[in-house]
Amino acid sequence: MSTTACAVSFATLALALPAVGCAPQDAAGADKRTISYWMWDASQQPAYEACAKAFHKENPGLRVNITQIGWDYYWTKLTSSFIAGTQPDVFTNHVAKYPQFEKLGVLSPLDELGPTRGIKASRFQPGLAKPWMGRDGHRYGAPKDWDTVGVFYNKKITRAAGVSDAELRDLAWNPRDGGSFEKTVARLTVDANGKRGDEPGFDKDKVVRYGLATNDAGGDNHGQTQWSSFAGSAGWRYTDKNPWGEHYNYGQKRFRNTIDWYFGLAEKGYLAPLKDYSDTNHPETQLGSGKAALAMHGSWMLSTFAGLKGVDLGIAPTPKGPTGKRASMMGGLADSIPKNAKNKAGAAKWVAFLASDECQNVVGKNAIVFPATREGTEKATAAHRKNGLDVSAFTRHLEEGTTFSFPVTDHAADINGMMTPAMQDLYAGDSPPSSLTETNRQINFLFQQNN
Repeated sequence: MSTTACAVSFATLALALPAVGCAPQDAAGADKRTISYWMWDASQQPAYEACAKAFHKENPGLRVNITQIGWDYYWTKLTSSFIAGTQPDVFTNHVAKYPQFEKLGVLSPLDELGPTRGIKASRFQPGLAKPWMGRDGHRYGAPKDWDTVGVFYNKKITRAAGVSDAELRDLAWNPRDGGSFEKTVARLTVDANGKRGDEPGFDKDKVVRYGLATNDAGGDNHGQTQWSSFAGSAGWRYTDKNPWGEHYNYGQKRFRNTIDWYFGLAEKGYLAPLKDYSDTNHPETQLGSGKAALAMHGSWMLSTFAGLKGVDLGIAPTPKGPTGKRASMMGGLADSIPKNAKNKAGAAKWVAFLASDECQNVVGKNAIVFPATREGTEKATAAHRKNGLDVSAFTRHLEEGTTFSFPVTDHAADINGMMTPAMQDLYAGDSPPSSLTETNRQINFLFQQNN
């Protein structure tokens, strides 16, 4: 995803929005029998097509038309549709994008629409519903799924290094010496001469297998699958409050120490360098090719990792941190209805159905993501178990209450624009962790301008 493109598109929307609010809507000519639904994940489309079929049986006068648009173009097209008045009736929303839409007033409050008014937060996994509550107290998204972070690994590699599954499930880290996590990552790292990272003579400049795969620097996603779990388990939090915080904490010593240690793994030769990351060399590629032994990633990547040929896949939970607990960002998507949806009545019925156990169970059985409801989650877990995959590394965060939310604030595109180069410079060794103090000051200045 291009952060610059997002910033430009949202700026364009902000300038053009007054015209949108005054644009006449052809309500009389709108097809009240069809509900247009946009999503970006092609792997989930079959499950939602099945939900649409079940929805049609219950509502024979309505038909759902699903359009799948790739992530890179999805937000640009969606933003343009708000301006042109061609917006869908319902769309899959992301918590990172939602604040901009909420502030610009292009979303319908779900608690004011009949079918969606009864959607209760208690129906969903803890923490999923709260981020979708707007500053005005209205709900603008019905949770559809959730994700946490885990450590994917190839059992063939870890066992050959003398590292057991039990050890991987009980790792811990600290910013002083890295704890058992760093020791394990070092053990799994191998240079061109066959020396491991924990052996004398190891050459960090000639590594053939890194202990930990690279997944970029994490500046454009708040480190979700990179360093967020470490920072969270150190007791650090992104903002003064969430949602709708107005003060970021990237300059805090606790965070700087975490980042110094994390990117220090690359300097030691244990973490693949930033230059190794590319559009064709993601963590799953590195694990599948044997270029990395461990890869931290989100649960939405389960089917991709499980499909790697020649890999005996194992999944471990994130390591415990200085707090003595594990931590993981809990992401979650939701379904939203545009304010100027052509078929708002039908849209509300469809969103209510998407949040129902009937649809959520269909999505769960598809085993691509974890549905937002408890029952749907159980269906997904059972489906993975049937396929021989233990996904407890992800679900245990919910059971143990060790999740934290993606930061929901204004200025997301601007913040990403600042954090992306800042974190890449840190990763490459071109800037010290202390530089985060100035970056954080610039970020917080965005909120001061609003006051």
